[in-house]
This record gives sequence, structure tokens and C-alpha cells, in this order.
Amino acid sequence: MIDISQAPALSDLSASLDRFFANAKPKIDAIDREYDDAKGSPVFTVGGKYTTRGWTEWTEGFRYGISILHFDATGDESSLKSGRDRTVAKMASHVSHIGVHDHGFNNLSTYGNLRRLILEGRIPLNAWELHFHELAIKVSGAVQAARWTTRQGGGFVHSFNGPHSLFVDTIRSCRILMQAHRLGHVLMGEGDKAISLLDRALQHIESTALFSVFYGEGRDIWDVPGRTTHEAIFNTKDGAYRCPNSQQGYTGFSTWTRGQAWAMLGFAEELEFLATLSDADLAPFGGREKWEKLMLRAATAIADNFITHTAADGISYWDQGGPNSHRIDLSKPADPFNPWEPVDSTASAITAQGLFRLARYLKGNPSASTRHDEAERIEKAALVTARSLFSDAYASGDPQHHGLLLHSIYHHPNGWDFRPDPTKAPYGESSMWGDYHAMELAVYLQRLIQNKPYLTFFH
Repeated sequence: MIDISQAPALSDLSASLDRFFANAKPKIDAIDREYDDAKGSPVFTVGGKYTTRGWTEWTEGFRYGISILHFDATGDESSLKSGRDRTVAKMASHVSHIGVHDHGFNNLSTYGNLRRLILEGRIPLNAWELHFHELAIKVSGAVQAARWTTRQGGGFVHSFNGPHSLFVDTIRSCRILMQAHRLGHVLMGEGDKAISLLDRALQHIESTALFSVFYGEGRDIWDVPGRTTHEAIFNTKDGAYRCPNSQQGYTGFSTWTRGQAWAMLGFAEELEFLATLSDADLAPFGGREKWEKLMLRAATAIADNFITHTAADGISYWDQGGPNSHRIDLSKPADPFNPWEPVDSTASAITAQGLFRLARYLKGNPSASTRHDEAERIEKAALVTARSLFSDAYASGDPQHHGLLLHSIYHHPNGWDFRPDPTKAPYGESSMWGDYHAMELAVYLQRLIQNKPYLTFFH
């Protein structure tokens, strides 16, 4: 369980964030200089150097997004140029990619961040550039929404595994539908039928809340409140839910922690978006109370589960039910060098941002104002986790190592992760999603500390 008794103050993180931003610059430059783009998107490091792993091209936007966010934090114009130029040159295929569920990852990390910086006045306003980014977001949102499976009572954006597959990951990626809707866009279907992107986003959120998150209601004998499953399987003939499954976790009946992290951050951000919609916007879909209740239930259950089932310092192991998890003592800080189960710091980096956002929502939303003590507990857990992530143990200061955040795990069941010592679990490497979300968390916290505009995916 996370030990919140000695949680730092938010301002206590300033020095480690400054060090993180300073250490990031030579790594950004080294990847631009040394990585062979002909190999495809960089995915994770081997021996400290980024390499690729063919599965889907889901990490390219994270690479350029890191550079854009580094400019956001530091004003470094060369970082902006790196991210902006490569977005223009290389990201178009991701906008129209019909084969993946990752549009929000790739295109909000690039086009979305660049648009936000223009609107904030951080990048000089050029009307054509602004329209360029907005068109990319609109098309991306519509393409993502077209990847649709109808289930009994609703629907969801299905994963690259096929129309039967609901990935918990996509809860964060479906932000692209929301932002495209906010820009006034729709998906045009057969017979010129206009399909609401907000409707599809809300249906996907509902499917995730109902079938990817558990609430201790006896769905199976491992139905622990706040547990998540990586994949929910549906019968595409009749739309019926069939079973939980996992691609990157241990089993469908254990909690792959990065999947739980996507859900934590996704629900928290979408609660923030919900608050910006009018009652009239939500009336056709069942009203505000329905959606706030659904999302708060999922988000708070996940937050409590993370706090309870994570090591004392807030750093996750890759799966809560891995085969040697019984050998891990969660009353102590996580040990990346243990011989049993790998740490996945990326799960904590993603989750921490979700915890901060959820705590803020609970404190500031009138309908949740009675939950102040719960919000305090969640925020303290987030502060403990952030302190660990930006410490020397996890934030790499080695200029020869491409990665920003150490001890990332990609696909442990497939054995894809590098093991510098075969007698130990994989350790010491980084990933593009981990580095991006560490950078995004750092920017989020810096803005809170410095009273800058609050960071959101929507504008």
C-alpha cells in the first residue's frame, strides 16, 4: 500500500522537475541525431538506446510530443522545431489510420499540443497552421469513431485485435473523439447520416466502465473493486459480453497495471471534459448525472485499488497478480532489481496524473464536494508517486541513455523486454509512452506549481 503519511508538498517537487527538464534536452537531441527513422517508430530502449518493435505504429506521436512538451516547459525553441517539423512531415498517416485504436495517443500528443500552444499564445498565431492542426484532429476523431462495434445496449471503439475486442487502453485515446466533437465535427455515414462523436465517445466510456472495470459485485471470483482487465471480449454475432482477457498482462483475471493506468487517467480527464459540457449537450444521452455517476464510480474505484495494491513509494509492478507477486512486499518501496516480477514505472506515471486530476475534480466539483477527505488521500498518493518518479532512481540523468523514465515494461508475457541480468526481472530500460507521460506529468505539475493555465486535452 502507498504510504501517504510522509507525502511531500507540491512545491517540494520543483527542483526534481527542473532537473528532469534539463536532463531531457540532450536525450531529445540524441534520438533526433542517432535514431534511424527508416526502422519505424521508436518503441523502447535496449541497452539505453531506442529501438523498434513491430506491432502497431502507436508510439510515433509520443516521440514528437515529448519535444513539444519540453518547449512548453522550458521555452526551448529547438525542441519546438524538432516536434513541429516532424509532426508536419511524418504524422499524416496517423490521422487517417483505419487499423488502430490509438488516434488520441498519436494525434493529440502532436497536433493537439501544438494547437493548444497556439491558443495559449505560446506559438505565434498563424491562421493556416491553426486550421491545419484542427483539421487533423477532426479527421482523426472521425476515423477513430468509425472503428465501431455494436454490443448489446451500446458500443465501443474496437482494438486492433478485431471487432470483438475492447481494450481498456482506448479510454484515454477516445479523447480525440471529444476534441473533434468540440471543434464541431461529426462522422458522416451511409446516406449522409451524421453520427455524433460525443455519442460514440460516451458509449465507449460506458462500455469501459461496465466491462473493463470491476466493482466487487461477483462478476467472477477475482472481482476485486477497482481491478481492470486489459481486454473485454464480445460475441460480434449478437453483441453479448463473453469474458475478460489480457494481451500484455498475466491473465484476464489479474490486473495489468498499465491498463489500469490508462483507465485511471482516461476517466479523470473525461470527467474534466464532462464539466465543460452544458446540460443541453448531455440531455440527449441521458443527462449529466448519469455520466458523472458512471465515471466517478469507475475512477474512484480504480484510485482506491491502485493505492491499496501498489508499493509504498507509488511505483507499480507490471501486474498485480503476476505468478511471483506473492514474493513481493508492497509495504516497502518497489525494487526494480528483484528476481521475481518487473516494475513498470510507466503505469505509475500515467496513473499519477489521473490521481491528481481526480483529486482536483473531487475538490472543485459541487456535486462531489462532500468527498474532500477522499480527495486528500488520492492527492497524497499522487504526490508520493510523483516524488518517486522524478527521483534519481527513476528519472534518468545519464546523457548516454536515450530514455527519460527508467524501469519500463512493454510486453512481459512475450519476453520483449531487455534483461541486462538474466537472473533478474527486466529493468533499466525506457519506452516512448513512459517518457511521454513522465514529461506530460512534469508539465502538468509545473503549471500547478507556477500557477500557469491548467493543462487539458480540450480547448
